[in-house]
Amino acid sequence: MATVSEIISAMHEAAPPGQDQLDHPVLGELRSLTQALIAACPGAGEEYARFLALGQRCIAVPEAELAAWLGGATVLVTGGTGCIGSALMAQVARWRPGRLVSVSRGVTDGWPRLAGAQYVHADIRDRRGLAAVFDEIRPDLVFHVAAQRDPGLAEHEVHRTVSTNVLGTRQVIAAAENSGVSHVVFASTGKALRPYSREVYTASKRAAEWLVAGAAARGSAIYSAARFTHVVDNSIIRQRLLAWSERGALRLHAADIMFYAQSALESAQLLLCAGVAARRGTLRAHAISDLGWPVSLLDLALGTLARTGSEAPIYFSGYDPGYESRPFPGLYDPLTAGQLSPLLSAFEAAGVDQAAGRPTDAFALRFGSYPQDDDGLLRALQDACDTGASAAVRAELDALSWWLLDAALAVVPRDTLLRVARLTAQFDRELSPSHRRILAAVQAHAGAR
Repeated sequence: MATVSEIISAMHEAAPPGQDQLDHPVLGELRSLTQALIAACPGAGEEYARFLALGQRCIAVPEAELAAWLGGATVLVTGGTGCIGSALMAQVARWRPGRLVSVSRGVTDGWPRLAGAQYVHADIRDRRGLAAVFDEIRPDLVFHVAAQRDPGLAEHEVHRTVSTNVLGTRQVIAAAENSGVSHVVFASTGKALRPYSREVYTASKRAAEWLVAGAAARGSAIYSAARFTHVVDNSIIRQRLLAWSERGALRLHAADIMFYAQSALESAQLLLCAGVAARRGTLRAHAISDLGWPVSLLDLALGTLARTGSEAPIYFSGYDPGYESRPFPGLYDPLTAGQLSPLLSAFEAAGVDQAAGRPTDAFALRFGSYPQDDDGLLRALQDACDTGASAAVRAELDALSWWLLDAALAVVPRDTLLRVARLTAQFDRELSPSHRRILAAVQAHAGAR
């Protein structure tokens, strides 16, 4: 019987990565090799079951603090009809807020609505409409969850992603400040741990973190943030695997991909923990400390085929736009990576605050400059979005992303920069052009100190 690595090598030979279409003979060969792979991986079904079980996981929350914070308050949730938003609405309701309101574009995807809550239709990209909602509701607290969350879709819907994730976040901040909101909690992504990315989704959420950090620095309200990883309840990966198992081939980027996952309930509870642990004047980002062992994408795919009884083949297609094949080599420091949430980078690890008994790691998310210091970049991004041209929006977002790299590195301790530079230099021959540019920026900032 062939080994797993031998079968995977044969699959690569039969169908090299990068093909949009596969002919019938190739599909037939892949189908046969996929069945051999299922037989060679008897533990795939257990991995599939473990992935689904992660959807039931929860974390501890500070009950008394939440009761004092949420009890009787007027709470507004942007995106409260989505997966995480609806879970958050249910969690907030436990502490008896005076008024609980969801503001969204009305896209529900079948997630439950909460009896006793109010649901308002508004788009966070609509400045006047959003301001009118805030003026009427006058919330005490805002959870900003609304976003375009699909990295692959972001590469095709560049304008929608940037106008929602970046400019929409700016509109939420403005509406909150103008209506006297006392606290805003922002839902971010673990992908934002990268100090630079050319991928639209990651770059848009990184820019949003910068906007929220700038609002926190102004001090008119308290701001906090939570970083999520892959959410099982609305798993894009699982949805695609199930769809592909019914028709066509299961297109995996690579055979060795591992990813972390969490539940919608954990995500909602993480937002609550981030809220009660916030501090005025700085944006503290929170991530779950222990996300468990990462999930094997290959085992998940094989488990899907075994569970559904499908004979669809697996094809290792290579990485699509929106997904990075290799992260920046200095992103994780071996000295700290095993002790902290994997959703924090080596640049951020030095500032982590690990409170006893808390299920989260938190750090102060700082930049050397904020929106009020360089509005030109935001104006250029807004102008590009006004044209609706994807190429122009992408270009301005990338310009902002490179500027944000320097703004972030400007406040990283010198010893951290030097260590990241040493870790990265070991892989000098393998660095992509963008990774070389990041390394040069790290070295320049370390030298400038």
